[in-house]
Amino acid sequence: MPIDDLLRRQGGLVSVAQARENGVAPRTLQQRARSAGWARLHPGVYLAAGHRLTDEVRVRAAWLWAGPEAAVSGPAAAYWLGMLPSAPDPVELTVPARTKPRAQPGVRIRRRDLSHLDRIGQRDIWLTGAALTVLDTAVTLPDGAAFLDRALQRHISFAALHHAHCRAIGRRGSPRAGKLLTAAADRAGSVAERLLVRLLREAGMRGWRVDHPFQEFRIDIAFPAHRLAIEVDGWAWHVDPARFRADRRKGNALVTQGWTLLRFTWHDLTTDPQAVLATIHAALARAA
Repeated sequence: MPIDDLLRRQGGLVSVAQARENGVAPRTLQQRARSAGWARLHPGVYLAAGHRLTDEVRVRAAWLWAGPEAAVSGPAAAYWLGMLPSAPDPVELTVPARTKPRAQPGVRIRRRDLSHLDRIGQRDIWLTGAALTVLDTAVTLPDGAAFLDRALQRHISFAALHHAHCRAIGRRGSPRAGKLLTAAADRAGSVAERLLVRLLREAGMRGWRVDHPFQEFRIDIAFPAHRLAIEVDGWAWHVDPARFRADRRKGNALVTQGWTLLRFTWHDLTTDPQAVLATIHAALARAA
């Protein structure tokens, strides 16, 4: 592919290795870069004059520097896959454990050997697969639980996440990833319910019942005297149509029988428990 075509395809980027593959000697490319005022982003990687240093350019430039054995990973891969609105600084690259590339400004190196199941190609670069990308990003971000919640709704199945986690057990971040997956599994409902019970007890609230019977259903936590029902949504209902429909039937039945229904997620309980308690207090006050 001619160099000019590469520049158009790659947002103004070209590497020495690519130039060599297209019959342009490295010295010729370097001379052209100097004479035209190109920016050297990394050793052997240039951005042609007149092109902006966008997030996409930064990510691609880091990968071009590291070479085809590398894979963009973590939040940078999440950005490339459309899971995050912007790319982080620095860009994380996963390279084979045997390699020892020198760190570069704006690039973070992670050494580990990836399964072929955890590498994908997209828009002419290699990156970690969607499932591993979600796990790596979730353990990196401060709001990792919320990110995982969104990913399960829009991008990936729980089964794929679980398989990717099993392949990565023992590696950096896997203990926290395991905890997040436990919260995302079908049994997350009981874990979240225990957390809510603890919050209610610590707040000194009374009159609630766990697993309260209602028609053919069970209410996660109920204040029967106030006809207030609280449902704790684990993430599994996003990917389980049968459970989703059952939850909605129960919610409709409660409302038609005059109950107030509140729904909270694991993310609500772990990131803003005081807001959860305030909402419950307000609902009880209205019922009284």
